[in-house]
Amino acid sequence: MAEMGIETTEDPLPCPAFTNRSPENTLEDEHWKHRPPYQNQTVQEFGPAKWRGKCLCGLNTYILKQEKPLNAKYCHCRGCQITHGAPFQWASIFHKHDMLFTSAPGGLVFYSSTHQSQEYGLPTKVSCSNCRTPILDEGRNVCLIFPQLIELEGSSDEQREKRDVFKPTCHIFYEHRMLDIPDGRPKWSGMENTSDLLDDQGKLIKKAK
Repeated sequence: MAEMGIETTEDPLPCPAFTNRSPENTLEDEHWKHRPPYQNQTVQEFGPAKWRGKCLCGLNTYILKQEKPLNAKYCHCRGCQITHGAPFQWASIFHKHDMLFTSAPGGLVFYSSTHQSQEYGLPTKVSCSNCRTPILDEGRNVCLIFPQLIELEGSSDEQREKRDVFKPTCHIFYEHRMLDIPDGRPKWSGMENTSDLLDDQGKLIKKAK
């Protein structure tokens, strides 16, 4: 925390905590700490928070300054099923600069399935080093955050209404689904708009061009 300008008497955070405040003096493989959404930035510099999220144990916290995501999807690919231990992944897409970690990055771990490596490299999956909650998938320009981590106040009905902001627009990789989802949303066999369009039962509606 001292590296972030906060006085503390506690032991320093474990690697990969901030090693310095200057990008010029940062090791090449640590430059990610000075880029969104990890950079050392005050909440005042970032802007008003519309949403707050945290992992299960609370070690990692973040804020979002955009009220609505660029898009939101259910992904049924095998990688998402394994990573989340669930039938599908629910993700909302935000620009990186619209997200800011309010906790130090020492509590984060990475895994790139593309490179099969725990070294930071895009694209990468970001998780809590303590409770192992999946926090986001990071691409070159955007982050896929998981709405289940967003903190919502109010009654169950009020929370459900607020969560509608993150409502998915479609299903992708639906041909790999574990169960049928009869919700009427568009369902693509692979990526959105570039693969076959399927019905709720996975039958072909329209062949990809």
